[in-house]
Amino acid sequence: MTNATTVLANARLILPDRVLRGALTLADGRIAAITPGEAVPAGAIDCAGDHLAPGLIELHTDNLERHIQPRPGVDWPHATAILAHDGELASVGITTVFDALRVGSIRSDNPAYAPYALPLANEINALSQAGATRISHVLHLRVEICSETLIAEMEAFGPDHGVRLVSLMDHTPGQRQFRDLSRLKEYEQGKYGTSDARFDAQVARLIALGARVGAAHEAAAIGFARRLGAVIASHDDTTPAQVDRSAALGARLAEFPTTREAAEACRAKGILTILGGPNLIRGGSHSGNVAAEDLARAGLLDIVSSDYIPSSLLLSAWRLAEIWGDLPRAVATVTATPARATGLDDRGRLAPGLRADVIRIAEVGGTPRLRGVWSAGRQVG
Repeated sequence: MTNATTVLANARLILPDRVLRGALTLADGRIAAITPGEAVPAGAIDCAGDHLAPGLIELHTDNLERHIQPRPGVDWPHATAILAHDGELASVGITTVFDALRVGSIRSDNPAYAPYALPLANEINALSQAGATRISHVLHLRVEICSETLIAEMEAFGPDHGVRLVSLMDHTPGQRQFRDLSRLKEYEQGKYGTSDARFDAQVARLIALGARVGAAHEAAAIGFARRLGAVIASHDDTTPAQVDRSAALGARLAEFPTTREAAEACRAKGILTILGGPNLIRGGSHSGNVAAEDLARAGLLDIVSSDYIPSSLLLSAWRLAEIWGDLPRAVATVTATPARATGLDDRGRLAPGLRADVIRIAEVGGTPRLRGVWSAGRQVG
């Protein structure tokens, strides 16, 4: 937080229901005032008609893991990796990130596939509390139902860790994201050079493991999320029956539903859908799942996640504005809606009293270009 006052004037403010030409005053880390008009007071920053939007909110990103382990078997110094990740997100307009950390490992299959979430969570929190990070970091635990160490890893987390989101990840082969075993085989062999025999044996082991621990792990994960007061998300729902199960477990978010039928079932159950920015920008899923654009045109897309390309978040908002002809609605998918869905009522909109998380956006040939990022009133990009 900062005591400085900043006035961003002569801008197009993307408000929840309209775009307003005016000025935004930031003071003491909050939005102090919104003033209509094109005037540029003395000492103000003249935005020259650029857009101002709330800082972007990212609910599910694997970006930190890429910095921690830039190559298989390479464990990069964590403080450096966390700060590099933090700076990268600030540079693309993300001012709140839910750092997605895996909980649940399979040590018998791969000893290197070890638990890592707790120490990394502690390091993220320590850096944030020391004021070393540019943006706001929140914990998102991706609980692997098909694993050996899930319960022990979860029990190490408590209320002080600040876990706000728990997603139920079931990567048992033959269902959800991995229902098409030929695609899973293509991925494993392309990335790791897995032989046919090794792949078949691995699939058999994972299916047996899922059958043995799935029900108990699911129940434990739901109890864990409820104890911490975390929002529950499903992951890769494929069928209406899976959505029914997610709803029965208390899921409020559905990460990356893989079919239109699942997305329609989510809408019927009041579950908000999260689709990937790379899917939207590329015009389709790289893994053969439903296209995010098709769901957007059908009114079945609520939130966008950058997933594995942080810069796709802002680009996705502009793409949705083209599809819907409604810039405020599009921007809400990466600001107000994820904030509301996770109980972050102090951000996600341009309104007096809320956190001064703000981004300045110019357009170059119809493509958004960031020209400034403020996190709690402090310019960080």
